[in-house]
Amino acid sequence: MAVHRASLVLTLLAATPLSQKIGTHVGEAHPPLEMATCTASGCTTEMKSIVLDSNWRWVHNGQYTNCYKDGAWEESLCPTPETCAENCHIDGATVTDYKDTYGISTSGNELDLDFVVKAKYGTNYGSRVYLLENEHAYNMFHLKNREFSVDVDMTRMPCGLNGAIYFVEMDSDGGISRSNGSNKAGAEYGTGYCDAQCPHDMKFINGLANTVDWNSLRIPQWAKWAYAVQKWTFGRPTAGQRLTRPILAQ
Repeated sequence: MAVHRASLVLTLLAATPLSQKIGTHVGEAHPPLEMATCTASGCTTEMKSIVLDSNWRWVHNGQYTNCYKDGAWEESLCPTPETCAENCHIDGATVTDYKDTYGISTSGNELDLDFVVKAKYGTNYGSRVYLLENEHAYNMFHLKNREFSVDVDMTRMPCGLNGAIYFVEMDSDGGISRSNGSNKAGAEYGTGYCDAQCPHDMKFINGLANTVDWNSLRIPQWAKWAYAVQKWTFGRPTAGQRLTRPILAQ
């Protein structure tokens, strides 16, 4: 694993005018989260923050028309990946939005993730968040000869769900540099996710919309792959269901 680019999930040519744009309806505000760094002489606490993955965010045309809704892209706005990137914006979320829309809240060094949240404009299921070093960059972990420790409360984890904490190889800026100017949002808006399962369900990859063959019945052509290290996984199976991952990943 390239530890110098490991990001916690709780990643030279002239710029093109086509880009994964930033919406202006809601200003992004990252919930704060404390993290302690310890040595033999004691621990020091730093104030970090978390950011919601861009896949969960509102994607619109810069006004109030959805580019993506009910599992499908709006064809008039997204006939091609490039045109969709030019037409569509991903918007921010306030700390209140994090809690009331996505079920994400922090308090001191505690992070709480709810699975189902019924909000004003619909129901949200699940979430994925990353630890930030600052407002524009993911926190990079240098883990060689070091220990990572976290306490997890699973008393409210119902049957049939899976929770996980893991490291993945991601660019600290969320993929802005490698996108050739097509990704304007970056880590501030939770872009650039990738893992060892090569996810095909990412709405944008390197700033371009993943619209080719996208529908609810087929796997899109585009995917993104990277090294991943699973630090903790937990799930309670439903009747007849078998856990396919270890409770504690090594």
